[in-house]
Amino acid sequence: MDVRVQSVGPTEPFRSARDLFETEYDLDRPVEVHVREDPDERTWTNHEDDHHNLFISRQAATSAMARELALHEYAHMHRNEQGHPSHTQSTEEVLYLALSGRSVERRKLAHCYQIANHMKDIYADDITLSVAPADKLISFLESGLAAALADQPVDRTGGTRWTSAADPEITAVNAAFALALVERHDLIGREHRLYDLAHAAAADAPAISLDTFKHYFRSLARDPGESEYRKTLVDVTREYAIDTGQAAD
Repeated sequence: MDVRVQSVGPTEPFRSARDLFETEYDLDRPVEVHVREDPDERTWTNHEDDHHNLFISRQAATSAMARELALHEYAHMHRNEQGHPSHTQSTEEVLYLALSGRSVERRKLAHCYQIANHMKDIYADDITLSVAPADKLISFLESGLAAALADQPVDRTGGTRWTSAADPEITAVNAAFALALVERHDLIGREHRLYDLAHAAAADAPAISLDTFKHYFRSLARDPGESEYRKTLVDVTREYAIDTGQAAD
């Protein structure tokens, strides 16, 4: 597995992640790593005919999570090379199938893309969790959810939250994803703080069924066919964009 860091910056996390990844998996195409200066640059990949690109901020590349982030992206690359339906299915096609003829808020449409990415992440993390310890991932999920909850100021007189940067409904779905991932791999006990945070997120978004979305993510078939995966993504898209809107009304 060929990993090439194209920018001035750390190389050890990407090579360390490669060494872990290679204990069970491999990539046919080389990986080009691009370290960006923008601290808000998210970690993501794209796929060329002859190589994969991994884009990461310098802040993330020098963080304690750098190796785990790289490993996660290598797993996405592997799913792409496999032709796994989660990584070949067009999200735009699913949105058309799920929402054709419906009027959907722009924010909810953006959230549907995030939900599709969660489903991709489930399949990527099925790989990462087979080769690396889960401790940092659990802490990452916990801190991310806690930060999102803190980003929703509470109206103390009315007992409700005002949305700031974090949207309560997608925060609740994110909480369902976090619980689904840890339950899918039996990583934590029911007394873990992540459950308290998830239930707090659900309380802030009464239109969202935490259990419904957790079930969608946790029960994703390990090796689905294209039509099976497409149907699941259509169903979860409708659940969020249509059914939760009706519940809110």
